[in-house]
Amino acid sequence: MADKNYAFETRAIHAGADSSNAEHALNPPIFMTSSFTFDNIEAAEAVMSFKSNDYVYTRGNNPTLRLFENRIASLENGTGAVAFASGMAAISNVLFSLLKPGDELLLHRTLYGSSYSFISSLLKNYGISLRLADFTNLKELEKYFGPNTKAMFFETPSNPNMDIIDIKKLTELAKARNVKTVADNTFASPFFQRPLDFGTDIVVHSATKYLCGHGDVLAGVAVARDEDYLNKLKFGYMCEFGGVLSPFNAWLVLRGMKTLPLRMKQHEENAMAVANFLDKHKNIARVMYPGLENFKGHEVARKQMSGYGAIISFELKGSLHDAKKLLNKCRLFKLAVSLGDCESLIQLPAAMTHRAYDRESLKAFGLSESMIRLSVGLENKNDILAELEGMLG
Repeated sequence: MADKNYAFETRAIHAGADSSNAEHALNPPIFMTSSFTFDNIEAAEAVMSFKSNDYVYTRGNNPTLRLFENRIASLENGTGAVAFASGMAAISNVLFSLLKPGDELLLHRTLYGSSYSFISSLLKNYGISLRLADFTNLKELEKYFGPNTKAMFFETPSNPNMDIIDIKKLTELAKARNVKTVADNTFASPFFQRPLDFGTDIVVHSATKYLCGHGDVLAGVAVARDEDYLNKLKFGYMCEFGGVLSPFNAWLVLRGMKTLPLRMKQHEENAMAVANFLDKHKNIARVMYPGLENFKGHEVARKQMSGYGAIISFELKGSLHDAKKLLNKCRLFKLAVSLGDCESLIQLPAAMTHRAYDRESLKAFGLSESMIRLSVGLENKNDILAELEGMLG
């Protein structure tokens, strides 16, 4: 199948599929096997010397995993991908593959809590230093590059305050200094944004979220255009650290990806209605959603995204105590830390996903204790708005 000749919606269903399926099954089988057999020793040697695309052991590759990798690579406009057991496995393996003791990682000041904890705690134990900066201020950012800066890591939109980073301008700064860039594209999904098109070296996803879309999988993936780097990441890091994705979970993500375009369109339609409702509500101090024209990053988002996603953060006119009281009123919304599911999920970052940040850090990173993050689901729009009206009064 000539994947590049088809639109995104078609590739989300068909990309990477093997037309030689002898059983003529509409859906690909799940290859639930740890090992693969060989007809003779010569065949085994050919695989192990990379002269054949056959399989040895699922930790190295597996037909179900390969299909998932090929499909997400097509959707992100990459050359290939490496599947991982979780989003954090993808992030940690990618950063280990780019950095060595003595190197410095330049980091956007606002990140998902586990990403920040991994970088600030574990990476530092291996002699890798980090420097926090505001990637939305490109003029100021130039001052943060040092002689040992080897990589940059960021999310756009960022978690949870929805910072929008100009990917093209950022990667131009990085390439001029031979610095690798890694973008977490989980919030937008490849349907709304493809960072590789703007010069990013590597894109990572928590495939648990929108790619799967149903809250029943843990999975991660990294996508790139450099084939040599992808081989290094797969066989030098993923295989050795052992964070391989289960073939069954890969199959579930593939099933979810078939409806990714439809889901993202409806997610965004619902989110836009919610953002407009919150933006006008008397009890809301601030709404963070890139689809709002009064949002700081709106113009940049409009240039590099085809849609604005379904994550909304907002601040109450009140305290942490008031925010907790509000969340305890939920009936339809589910109080949970994840996002990207069919269900609307709501959470309080200061008490949940970003609890590793102390009060001073929250303030420094542009967060507040009363900030609430809502992953707008696929329920009827009127029911979602009624839930918010009941909670906010």
